Amino acid sequence: MDPALLPDEEAADPAAEPEVRRLQVGVDGHGERLDKVLVGMAPEFSRSHLQGLIDGGHVRVDGAPAASASRRLKAGQAVEATLVPTAESRAFRAQPLALDIVFEDEHLLVLDKPAGLVVHPAAGHWSGTLLNGLLHHHPGAAALPRAGIVHRLDKDTSGLMVVGKTLPAVTALVRAIAAREVHRSYLALAHGVVAPASFSVEAPIARDPVSRLRMAIVAGGKPARTDVERLAARSPSEALPGGVSALRCTLHSGRTHQIRVHLASRGHPLLADALYGGRPTLGLTRQALHAQRLVLRHPARDERLSFERALPPDLAAAWATVAEAPRG
Repeated sequence: MDPALLPDEEAADPAAEPEVRRLQVGVDGHGERLDKVLVGMAPEFSRSHLQGLIDGGHVRVDGAPAASASRRLKAGQAVEATLVPTAESRAFRAQPLALDIVFEDEHLLVLDKPAGLVVHPAAGHWSGTLLNGLLHHHPGAAALPRAGIVHRLDKDTSGLMVVGKTLPAVTALVRAIAAREVHRSYLALAHGVVAPASFSVEAPIARDPVSRLRMAIVAGGKPARTDVERLAARSPSEALPGGVSALRCTLHSGRTHQIRVHLASRGHPLLADALYGGRPTLGLTRQALHAQRLVLRHPARDERLSFERALPPDLAAAWATVAEAPRG
């Protein structure tokens, strides 16, 4: 599944055209910097965003694009600014995405997220996220916190996610996750022959004090436990120095990057997980992690829901060199 926006539904909305503001510099503005004048014209925008408008060619002086925020203006000059919205202001808009929905009713939906799809808008990913797709798929999501998203998967992790469609369902799912009543297990490929065959890692996780991009085991961090079961292993060889292990990992908490951090702490980073020391192996270019199984109680009915999803093609091909693919 291609998570990209569907091209036939991207027609521009005329009502969304950016506002254009114009000003003729008066005597009191003679000699002022362009950026200072722009702040007066559009005080609702930050200086950094106004600088971006200049850099993007959206600010013109006497009809010509302005090249510098520090340019000194002269009385009588005409300044025109096209107020292109900030990326953040466009983040919570409905956008059509091809969602692989496994189950849906009026209370919740379960979907299989592809690798490469960002779950929630953030710096560098203000559009084309799962949240944008949910707003398009289910208009009522606009009235819900985070469009009903109650847990996340990393951008390059594939697999099952549950999303609430009503506020009572969202509240019930959040409480169930906090009470560890939602059970999630993952399939992973890790460097090395993991031993023993079954063990748990219980270590607190927090932001890495050295690198803000990483998480780490940090005293005083949030408690986290991961159960690890080795399903198969391939011994070290010239093609696979150190060997590879096929694992099932079960979460007892849901910390950011939890499985990735816990396995790396044991010297077994995920294949292709460069952030935590993994190397591209067996044709993989993204971290070898897939949320395969999800079990929960329905938030509105006394009913147990259980879902499994097969490995996507890239992971399935790599997995096949180590073990027989689990069903999904």
